[in-house]
Amino acid sequence: MKRALRSILAASVFAALPAAAQEMPKVVQTRCGLCHGVKGEAGNDELPVLAGQHADYLTKQLRDFQSGKRTGAMQRFAKPLTEGDISAVAAWYAAQKPPAHKVNDKDLHAAGRYLFLKNTASTGLPPCQACHGDKAQGTAIAPRLASQHAPYIERQLKEFNQRARNNDNEIMHTVAAGLSAFDMKALAEYLSTLE
Repeated sequence: MKRALRSILAASVFAALPAAAQEMPKVVQTRCGLCHGVKGEAGNDELPVLAGQHADYLTKQLRDFQSGKRTGAMQRFAKPLTEGDISAVAAWYAAQKPPAHKVNDKDLHAAGRYLFLKNTASTGLPPCQACHGDKAQGTAIAPRLASQHAPYIERQLKEFNQRARNNDNEIMHTVAAGLSAFDMKALAEYLSTLE
């Protein structure tokens, strides 16, 4: 029953796309798109926006979920993916345009901007832009944070702080440990509005 419902949902989402967009990989149509959106926009703000994320970074995360190096709900979805699926998914989502988010709190946004660009002397940490780039576009090894859902960013920072997420650069444990709850919220607010 669940499988049939997923197929119907995927078919209806796929049918609504313009003809030019129907070149997407089957795995995106039938699996990934159900939660992350076929264009990677992730309608649920607890899920990551995959649109515009670097293909190499997406590939690493999927492989980490497969191996158990990164844990979470995605493990069971990543497990059956072939190398071809992973490459196709990563390339598809990397080519999509991320959604824009509006500023919800101007003061929080300003604090987040300062932390991202300059950080604070009290933490002794480098600013986020040092690894993620001036506009949070990321690299093959540091994720794109621009246009990400604020609640998702905040949750990832908390997971790094609690060492619940441990598949990536050790520096993120140190960085997150130096951030207050306010800092995390401010950074999330700022990063979500970047394009």
